[in-house]
Amino acid sequence: MKEASRFEKMAARCWNLLNEGKPFTPIFVAGTMTIYHAADWMGGSWGWMLGLAAALPLFVIYYVYDYPLFLRNYLWIPYVVFLIVWSFADAALLLLASGLYFFFTVFFWGTLYYHLRIGTSWWNFTRFWKLVLKNSDSTSGNAQEQLPKVFLLLSVWEYASIQVERGADLAPLCGALWLFAALVWLFSWILHRNLFDWQPEIIPTYTNNVPSPTVPISDKVYVIVIDGMRKDRFEAANAPFLKRLRAQGTEFAQMETVYPARTVVCFTSMLTGTYPFEHGIRSNMVWKLGAKVETIFDSLRKVGKTGRLLGIAHLVDSFGDDVETVTAVMPNELADRYIIERAKRIVEEQHPDLLVVQLIATDQTGHSRGVLYDEYIEKIEEADALIAEFVAWLEERGELERATLIVCADHGQADGIGGHGHLDEGERYVPFFMYGPAIEAGKRVDEKRSLVSLAPTIAYLLGAPYPSHSRGPVLIEAMRKEESDETAARHRFFAGAQ
Repeated sequence: MKEASRFEKMAARCWNLLNEGKPFTPIFVAGTMTIYHAADWMGGSWGWMLGLAAALPLFVIYYVYDYPLFLRNYLWIPYVVFLIVWSFADAALLLLASGLYFFFTVFFWGTLYYHLRIGTSWWNFTRFWKLVLKNSDSTSGNAQEQLPKVFLLLSVWEYASIQVERGADLAPLCGALWLFAALVWLFSWILHRNLFDWQPEIIPTYTNNVPSPTVPISDKVYVIVIDGMRKDRFEAANAPFLKRLRAQGTEFAQMETVYPARTVVCFTSMLTGTYPFEHGIRSNMVWKLGAKVETIFDSLRKVGKTGRLLGIAHLVDSFGDDVETVTAVMPNELADRYIIERAKRIVEEQHPDLLVVQLIATDQTGHSRGVLYDEYIEKIEEADALIAEFVAWLEERGELERATLIVCADHGQADGIGGHGHLDEGERYVPFFMYGPAIEAGKRVDEKRSLVSLAPTIAYLLGAPYPSHSRGPVLIEAMRKEESDETAARHRFFAGAQ
């Protein structure tokens, strides 16, 4: 299987400028205005650019505030106020914007992009337009969030441009529209302060529920992350191997992901043990490469151990050289098969103490075809068979004698285009279970836990220090009591010897 090329890594970053909602909005609005005024700038007239000054504060506000989930319904209020106060609407401009938006999301993204990247049918637009209208995530495909933002920004910009062309003084014009923007900011602040209350609680202290380990209780840890596997759809799937593994190990039935529930954010939180405000990765669009805190791979290096993350190019932005990349440009029915084969090769050639494997086909199917359709469940079932094959292969090689397996998802997926980011009910809780000789069998933990516990739990299993800013408690409930008692005794022995 090919690695992600340097071009693919750069292309992935460029794509995120249009995929992530925050950068998409200003780029799309500026592009629409440029097209709408093409005749002006080709004729040497750039007066319409002066109107941008009046709209700039609104660009900033709509970059800062996402208006997640039901809050997006309130986005129409500022636009309606603008229509009432300034009595201005350029129907041709708004129709152009709507046409460009649905062309980009439904045909370019939902059809051409997915056909070229993962082999989705040329007829995918016949479903994708419905998914875009339902989508609730933090990407550009969230029509109910993007369209009111775009309409207001375009209307303010165009109104100011026309007034300037008619000879109006720019200063008082900007003053009035900036006052309006200040009221929109106040409105946004009040809404988010009082209604945006579903983010997971931040664990206030660093990992301290178990002393930092000095000896391992597992020789190897294998973490298999089925990217974007929605919990209720996993339950609906025919996945006998994974469900048997869960039954014979310890399940954490209320494992919560982080906000925003974007892939690079989630993986970074999982493998540093902390949150976006601390590790610095706040979306798939990574402006400054590399997590700002230690990762589990850094912790393992301190005790002479190695870890590898096998995943798509996006993850390089956070983890750099600790990632073995796989190309995401291949037929989706082959993607997970190739990833499993690559994982086997890494085990054979590198013998890592920790291997984290990202399976991508389930997530890609959710994004391209939706999560409430049979195709999505079929990908979960295919992942089940491939993981069963991989685990059997590990067992034949004797790699599981003192190893721990962890199977989880990084986030779920919402209705629509399999969106994730804003934590609706399909995204928040993910499958998570552990299996191995050090793990309790047939146990289920119903108390809420967080994915930030993954990194310190791996460190505990492998006898490595916790990452520097790890906040998640070690999932000690999963450890067999005799293992925990033996480890505690060895901690005391080594402490007495120092």
